[in-house]
Amino acid sequence: MNRGYDIETITDSGKLKEIFKQAIIEAIEEKKDVVHDLLVDAMEDLSMIHAIQRGKKTGTARRKEVFDIIKRQGMKTAGSREE
Repeated sequence: MNRGYDIETITDSGKLKEIFKQAIIEAIEEKKDVVHDLLVDAMEDLSMIHAIQRGKKTGTARRKEVFDIIKRQGMKTAGSREE
């Protein structure tokens, strides 16, 4: 469907690149909350991967030890029994 735009064949890769950049910018501006959530999820995933890789190089820890450290740092977790 033509929405009033001129349809043309784009042969200039620079022009195509600019069109894609503009489309990405517009998508980010229009869906800031979605982009934010995607970036937060990606950072959390990378942090988890990094933690797992570091954990493979260290010894094991008991559950109580982990929750004691979290408690000392003042963090609450879904797995902790304290409310």
